[in-house]
Amino acid sequence: MLDHLSRGSMTLQHVRYVVLDEADRMLDIGFRPDIERILRRCPEERQTLLMSATVPDTIKRLVNRYMVDPTHLSLTPNVMTVDKIRQSFITVDDDKKFDLLTKVIDREKPRQCLIFVERKRWADNLYKKLTKQVRGVAVIHGDLPQSQREKIMAGFRSAKVHVLIATDVASRGIDVTGITHVINYDLPMDIENYVHRIGRTGRIGKDGVAISFVTPEQGGHLTDIEMTINRLIDEDRIEGFDAYTPRKRYDRPAGEAPAADEPPAAPKKAVFGKRVKKYSDRL
Repeated sequence: MLDHLSRGSMTLQHVRYVVLDEADRMLDIGFRPDIERILRRCPEERQTLLMSATVPDTIKRLVNRYMVDPTHLSLTPNVMTVDKIRQSFITVDDDKKFDLLTKVIDREKPRQCLIFVERKRWADNLYKKLTKQVRGVAVIHGDLPQSQREKIMAGFRSAKVHVLIATDVASRGIDVTGITHVINYDLPMDIENYVHRIGRTGRIGKDGVAISFVTPEQGGHLTDIEMTINRLIDEDRIEGFDAYTPRKRYDRPAGEAPAADEPPAAPKKAVFGKRVKKYSDRL
């Protein structure tokens, strides 16, 4: 389209409706300059519809710049996660994540597994290591050519690929009903992405398994996820494998006054209307 616009073989002066689908995905893979060039060519008197699974700051800036008095429609269901998905987390140190992953795959023996990481480079690194130990592994992210992504997805749909490593954005087009397991190798920073990730399993009433790797430092973030989905996530362990080194913690004896420089205790958060211990106290 940009090529036609630059050569004058196309005009957008009569456009009345502009639809941006998967807007967060397009911005993530670097299409923002192209999108803005096209929008600037469109008439100001138009209706713009923007669809996005998440609404990060980049989307909000696009909305504020190119939309007039927009209406926000949220289609998020009241029940955030599917009851048939067995959710659990495993506490793990960063340097033990890969060993934990191989042990989880060996224990669970998934028919088809989707592994989520936060960054493209991390996805490539994990693929290089995992493909040496597990058969039928592939990786997909926005830096791969479209033809290669389509080939990988065809292999995943036909079950020739058993384990697919993906980033959040690249996974948007994954609609495979046979996914039995979702593993959050990296806990998503955007809580909404947690819901989108685990929703890839347990399709059409089938049972599914979602396992999240959580470092001890991410306890507060896990608690935020639990608050969002209104559900406590069960803790899991691999028998015989020490996934993390317990942090030393000083428990002040009853009646002893706190030190002057000791920060105040964080208030307990509520799940299901009850006060519960925070994740860091459940280790």
